[in-house]
Amino acid sequence: MNATINLEKKHFPVLLNELISIISPLYGGTFIDCTFGQGGYSEKILENKKNHIIALDRDKDVQNSASKLQKKYDKRFKFYNLKFSQLDKIKLKNHKIKGIIFDLGYSFNQIKNSKKGLSFSDKGKLNMRMGINDFSANEIISNMDENNLAKVFKVFGDEKYSKKIAKKIVEKRKDKIINTEDLVQIIDNVKKYQKTKIHNSTKVFQALRILVNKEISELINGLINSYNLIPRGGIIAVVSFHSIEDRIVKFFFKHYSEQRNSSRYLPEAEISERCFKLINKKPILPSLSEIKHNPPSRSAKLRYGIKTNDKCDFNEFREKFKNLINIENLR
Repeated sequence: MNATINLEKKHFPVLLNELISIISPLYGGTFIDCTFGQGGYSEKILENKKNHIIALDRDKDVQNSASKLQKKYDKRFKFYNLKFSQLDKIKLKNHKIKGIIFDLGYSFNQIKNSKKGLSFSDKGKLNMRMGINDFSANEIISNMDENNLAKVFKVFGDEKYSKKIAKKIVEKRKDKIINTEDLVQIIDNVKKYQKTKIHNSTKVFQALRILVNKEISELINGLINSYNLIPRGGIIAVVSFHSIEDRIVKFFFKHYSEQRNSSRYLPEAEISERCFKLINKKPILPSLSEIKHNPPSRSAKLRYGIKTNDKCDFNEFREKFKNLINIENLR
């Protein structure tokens, strides 16, 4: 899920050149970077003096990077410590938004920050909060019942051994508070005879990150808010890193770029106008060269759409992923 990797203290945003070519910042305008991180996309766009950036990030720890850009680019850069589902809270006076960008991966710096506890390589208390959270992974592992734990691991992590792992967690927590090392050991014990290419804990930790940060509802609400915010002709671009994210993004662009009846009860003649125009129906993938220099980029997919209509009803979008949102609210 890593969006970037830090090699020799250098920051490498995934699919940077491809994204820049899509949003065409050379002609000037205001762009919203919904996942500021270390500022790679924002800084590249700000290289052109005609451009402005409004950046968001729920992680307060990126404030240092944001302050550096604020100092360097002064009035052309503005940062908000907000989740992208809170897009409607930003001030857009005198700004016509040309593009809105989402990079859904975690940065190398975030993964390596042991206080966040995002990685199964960390030690100590389970956390996984990215900022502006209601609960931590520790609360989930300590309190969620066995059936719901199994459901979270299965649906959000596609974990084959979800039921066995959930059962062992419930047994173990009777004796002690389960920390990161304990959880990794539980998973290893359940899967000790299984040969896989990825770390045994990858899927469970992914599931917990999704739940703790409510990544499903965040993404759905963020996409809808971005549509409502951007004018016709504006571009919404999303880089995703796992199959659940990509399924949501794909439906958002594909479903609402097709001409269809606005309601199944209306006659065939009453066709709703498309909400997006798609130039690329398939996702844009990293080059072999980028994957070589930044291996975590191999799972990245870039999709984008150009807004063509001001009136779009997203009830079908919400209904499509209602089950995922319900699981997110199990706590």
